[in-house]
Amino acid sequence: MFAKSVMISKEKCISIQSSESLQDALALLEKNQIDALPVLEDGLYKGILNRYLAYQAYYDSGLTKEDFLKKASIMDIVSRADIYLSIEDVFENSLIQLNDFPIIAVVEGNQFLGLVTRYDTMNQFRSAFGMDKPGVRITFTSVEIEGRIARVGDIIQKFHESVISLVTFDESDKLLRRIVLKIEKRDNVQKFLKELDRSGFRVLHIKED
Repeated sequence: MFAKSVMISKEKCISIQSSESLQDALALLEKNQIDALPVLEDGLYKGILNRYLAYQAYYDSGLTKEDFLKKASIMDIVSRADIYLSIEDVFENSLIQLNDFPIIAVVEGNQFLGLVTRYDTMNQFRSAFGMDKPGVRITFTSVEIEGRIARVGDIIQKFHESVISLVTFDESDKLLRRIVLKIEKRDNVQKFLKELDRSGFRVLHIKED
């Protein structure tokens, strides 16, 4: 999955021009109940204006609120001008960037194309783990050898399981791979688990929701 698959297009984004006043920018944040918005200059990406950083700059200035709003400009406070995704970046690259910031811009040739938000990122992970669909979540491990994932697929096919999600995690130091499989609840789950065991997989945890 690429950034372009999950981004909000620029036409649907709330943004502000760098020439507008800081007071207008803060009012826009408040009106839309958002924490940050992209700053543009004729379609070019100039960075992100963040509510917290704006308030921090105000407290650090030692000025009255009125004087601060008169003297400070958006470009005095804008941040992350050099932090963004390209449209062909893989979706996972947004994880690190969104760890401590609510949005990240998608930019190509300095042209602003859209945003990826922390909220949308979390929704993608909910989807990847099948969190919004009831079923049986099975966590198991396998020795890291060729063909083990294919063997899981064979067992799934044998029991005609309906897969909601399948995610794997490496534990390279132990030469093990953790696999989290979520399937629809059926009356053959115990038989499915026994087949996993017979095939050399070690079941760690089972949860039904």
